[in-house]
Amino acid sequence: MPWIDANLCDGCGICIEECPSGAITMVDENAQIDMDICIRCGTCHKICPQNAARHDSEKIPEEVENNIKWVKELLTNYETEKERRGFLKRIKRHFLREIKVNEKTLEKIEALI
Repeated sequence: MPWIDANLCDGCGICIEECPSGAITMVDENAQIDMDICIRCGTCHKICPQNAARHDSEKIPEEVENNIKWVKELLTNYETEKERRGFLKRIKRHFLREIKVNEKTLEKIEALI
């Protein structure tokens, strides 16, 4: 999913004019994409003169760090080592389930192709 790097966006508005779904608006002099409206067409990537429309893969390290921060915050609710190990096993199952959901979704997408 695309996103706008506010450090690169100069607020020119070209992406707003060109977005076929009207998913891009200006917020505090920077373009912002409403992911509920975005149709993932890639137009913003192609037309942004500042290259501010970025690809979601660039956010993977940030998302991993956010997940780890979340897990560490939850981990503080457990006092004993046994409780912490149990929690970590459960949270690992949570992320493994997410993998399974994504894999099955990709299989169904592949069938659409």
